[in-house]
Amino acid sequence: MNKKFTAAALFGACGMLTVGGPAVASAELAKQKNCLACHASDKKLVGPAYKDIAAKYKADKNAQATLVKKVREGGVGVWGQIPMPANPQVNEQEAQALVKWVLSM
Repeated sequence: MNKKFTAAALFGACGMLTVGGPAVASAELAKQKNCLACHASDKKLVGPAYKDIAAKYKADKNAQATLVKKVREGGVGVWGQIPMPANPQVNEQEAQALVKWVLSM
């Protein structure tokens, strides 16, 4: 068995798992935190689609901080007059992960 090939293959496989891991974990986190009751990745429900959020904030260098605050504290007016409720059950680290995932769409 070629050890270089085996190590390279193992490293490559782990890299692929790492790339897919955060997206899967964040989708699961969104489900656990009940985000999917109002949002979907590709269509408007009560709130905007995640892909629309990502597009709107694509060039905004403050998007991560802005959206983390919005997730935790809620808000109204950016997407219409239906308010986004505060989500105190989502801690700072979870909000960071969720927002990073949404912005990656």
